[in-house]
Amino acid sequence: MLLTVAAAALLVPFAAACGSERAGAGADAGGASAGSATAGAAEQPLTGIRWNVDSVTVDGTTHRATSDAYMTLSESGGVEGGYGCNSFRGDTAPDGDRVRLDVLRSTLVACDGPGGEFERALLNAFTDGSPRAEVREGRLTLTSEDGTTVRFSEGGADTPLHGTKWRITSPDAAGRAHLAFDEKEGTVSGSLGCNKVNADATVRDGHITVGTPAMTRMVCEDSLMDAEKRLLRLFDTTLSYRADHRKMTLNSENGTTVEAFAVE
Repeated sequence: MLLTVAAAALLVPFAAACGSERAGAGADAGGASAGSATAGAAEQPLTGIRWNVDSVTVDGTTHRATSDAYMTLSESGGVEGGYGCNSFRGDTAPDGDRVRLDVLRSTLVACDGPGGEFERALLNAFTDGSPRAEVREGRLTLTSEDGTTVRFSEGGADTPLHGTKWRITSPDAAGRAHLAFDEKEGTVSGSLGCNKVNADATVRDGHITVGTPAMTRMVCEDSLMDAEKRLLRLFDTTLSYRADHRKMTLNSENGTTVEAFAVE
């Protein structure tokens, strides 16, 4: 289902805060065009880059990314991305040294838990005010007049399985469940939302063979215990996994699917 957000304009200025040049249609004396921002003497393009959302700061409170939110501006005048749970796309129109997103078409999926809270903060930041853009060393910052700030980093290769802290986003364990794979030790460890867990984990040919879990024996509220029971189905089985930038999906032989987000 698509939700059309009309007149919720996001203005993306293309002049960096530390520069005095304008990036309008065509190149200026320094060679900057509408698809780039200037930081000092270096030209930094904005278009054609996947900008991963790192955080949103509203009223002095910073919300760290809990899902794979991103934005990409195309040279042909389009924009697409994701708030974390829902995705969006739209058309852009030049407005001097800015680009106005007059209409955003977004999916409309109810998103609960920490991911839903982050998505709502990001959605409000995207559709409110006239943020100033600053691009520096692979990082983009949009700052609105009311102080709301969205920070992005330039997207690159997919996040590696090993050496990353993967926060479980589905099933919902109130943001408490996470796993980390250690290549040298051949293990997976972390939290299932209530109890800590550790097990052998062998990675080969795009699959992970996970052994019997060793766990603590705490009892938590019913919602956490229900999520933990589902996550336990990742053990004593073989998993396939797929990484897409900062998101990872695990599928077990017993039909369990778990989604995770790279937080460290």
